[in-house]
Amino acid sequence: MRLTFAFVLSCLAFPSAMAETEFLTIASTTSTDHSGLYDHLLPIYEKKAGVSFRVVAVGTGQAIRNAMRGDADLLIVHHRESEERFVDEGYGLRRNDLMYNEFVLIGPREDPAKVAKADSIEEALRRISLSGFTFISRGDDSGTHKRELELWERAGVQVRPASGDWYWEAGAGMGPTLNTAAARNAYVLSDGATWAAFGNRQDLVALYRGGSLLHNQYGIIVVDPDRHPHVKSELAQAFSEWLLSEDGQQAIANFEINGKQVFFPNAQLR
Repeated sequence: MRLTFAFVLSCLAFPSAMAETEFLTIASTTSTDHSGLYDHLLPIYEKKAGVSFRVVAVGTGQAIRNAMRGDADLLIVHHRESEERFVDEGYGLRRNDLMYNEFVLIGPREDPAKVAKADSIEEALRRISLSGFTFISRGDDSGTHKRELELWERAGVQVRPASGDWYWEAGAGMGPTLNTAAARNAYVLSDGATWAAFGNRQDLVALYRGGSLLHNQYGIIVVDPDRHPHVKSELAQAFSEWLLSEDGQQAIANFEINGKQVFFPNAQLR
């Protein structure tokens, strides 16, 4: 169960209300929240362990910065390099693979850049840049934004000089970025879960998907109490272990959007 504004007010008025139920703060990427995954998972664990949750869902880069400040007990994001740096610099106890899905290249149904005919994601992006048709980037240092920039680099396309021309940066989360792409009938890279849950598609369709470069791995990290003694590391570790267990992994697999599984558990315990 999420902490609502009314609940927080009641706790200010009656401090004992907060003491009765311990809660964990998760610094999270937006896709796990906006897809509805937490609405599915967290009540299961709350019933099992009597723990409530506060989810702060932002882009991966901001989620990691929040956890670095000690503003979270647990981190669930999707950019392995940044996650491993977080642990190496002493902010997290260890990183474990949790689950994966995929990134999807979305665009207008008529596909003016013909990206659906591309042999690779790199070629698909080159086709967009050469065509001059609009591409909307999240531009927010999220895991999706980081992957998008990596893909442009692999494609040999410099997007910075094109900023404000055919390349537009929304500076927003995945949902608002998809709304912008729908309004402009533009191309956009999305995580598969947010796309599956997105209702305002208008004339947008999934045009290119599949392949190792569009693999979208999520990691889970307990914030290190040696760095931030106030964090609830024992509660966070218990929740992490449940998510990585057979029961937690099955709960992830059971989550569906419109009858389709959108996250695929692949816990690797270390």
